[in-house]
Amino acid sequence: MKILAAMSGGVDSAVAAARAVDAGHEVVGVHLALSRMPGTLRTGSRGCCTIEDSSDAWRACETLGIPFYVWDFSERFKADVVDDFIAEYAAGRTPNPCMRCNEKIKFEALLDKAIALGFDAVATGHYATVLTDEHGDRQLHRAATWTKDQSYVLGVLTHEQLRHCWFPLGETPSKELVRAEAAERGLTVAKKPDSHDICFIPDGDTRGWLAEQIDLHDGPIVDPEGETIGEHGGSQAYTVGQRRGLQLGRPAPDGKPRYVLEVRPKENTVVAGPKEMLEIDRLTGIRLSWAGEPVAEAVAGAWFDVDLQIRAHADPVPARARVEAEEPETEDGAPRLVVELVEPLTGVAPGQTAVMYQDTRVLGQSTIDTARSRHYEPVGAD
Repeated sequence: MKILAAMSGGVDSAVAAARAVDAGHEVVGVHLALSRMPGTLRTGSRGCCTIEDSSDAWRACETLGIPFYVWDFSERFKADVVDDFIAEYAAGRTPNPCMRCNEKIKFEALLDKAIALGFDAVATGHYATVLTDEHGDRQLHRAATWTKDQSYVLGVLTHEQLRHCWFPLGETPSKELVRAEAAERGLTVAKKPDSHDICFIPDGDTRGWLAEQIDLHDGPIVDPEGETIGEHGGSQAYTVGQRRGLQLGRPAPDGKPRYVLEVRPKENTVVAGPKEMLEIDRLTGIRLSWAGEPVAEAVAGAWFDVDLQIRAHADPVPARARVEAEEPETEDGAPRLVVELVEPLTGVAPGQTAVMYQDTRVLGQSTIDTARSRHYEPVGAD
C-alpha cells in the first residue's frame, strides 16, 4: 500500500513509520505544522508540534530513508481546536482539545488530503487496533495493553475513516519495547520524553491562558441553596469537580471540602458543594458518532449495555445507553444519546467526551451535554 506516516516527532510515530517500511509499503512521512508561532520551543515533556518536533520527525525519516514533508494546518488548527476550546470554556463547558484535534485535524483534514493524493492509509503511533468483522466492517478496539491504550482519544473516528487508518503499535505490549526498538534502529528519539498537557498551553497554566482569551470578571461562588460563600475571578476558568483554587470565605457546615458543582457563565456564577453532589447517575450527549457500524439496538432506539469512559486515563464504568430517536435532533444534526449509569460517576463535566465500549470494541462517542446527580440538579439539566 501507499502509506502516509503522520510524524509527530516522537518515538511512537517514528517506530510506526519504521514498521510500515518493514512491511514493504511505500511510505511517506509528514509532519503537521499546527502552531501559528513556528519558532515555538519545546520544554522537556511540555508542548508538542514545535520546531524541535519537526526536526526530530525529519531526522527519523532520514534514518528510515523515506521522503519527508511538512504540511501547514495551523489555520485550521486554530479554527477547529483552539477557537473551539475558547468557545467551550466561555460557555461553561470543559472541552477535550485532543479529541477535537484527532477529529478535525489528524483524521479529517490529514486523511482527506492523503486520500486525495492517492494514499491508501494513514499510519500513526497511537496505541489502538483496527479489526475487520465477519461482514467486512472495520472496528476500533483497545490496544493489547490497557496501560498504553489510546482508543479513547480515537473514539471520534468514523466508519469510513477506519477504512484508511493503521496503528502499527496496537499489539505492542509496552512503551519500553517501542523505545528499545527505536534505539536498535538508530532513531534519535528513542529516549525523547512523551508530551503531555495541552500542546498550545505548554506551561500548563490553563487558567492564565484563558484569562488572555476570555474577558473574565469577578463574581460569586454560591452553595446549592444560592447563598454566597466566596468570590471567583471568572466563572469560565472553572470546571465541574474542581476543588483547588476556590478560596472560599467560610468553611462548609460539616467541615468537609467543597467542589465545583456547576458553572453558570451567563450569571457569572460558580456553584460549590459537597463531593456527594457530584455523583452522576444520568447524562445526555450531543455530537454522537459511531466508530464503525452502530449496534442493532442503537439503530432500533432500544437500550444497549456499554462500558462508559469519560477521560483518557479513567476506568470504564458499566452503563446502558439509548439513542433518543423520538426527540428532536440536536443542533449539529445528530441524535441525542442518553446514558444511565449502573453506579454513580463522580466529577462529570459538560463538554467532556463520553466514549462507549463493549468489551475491547469502541462503539462511538458523544460530547456530554447535561449530567444529572441524584443529589443536585444543575440549571439546564434534563
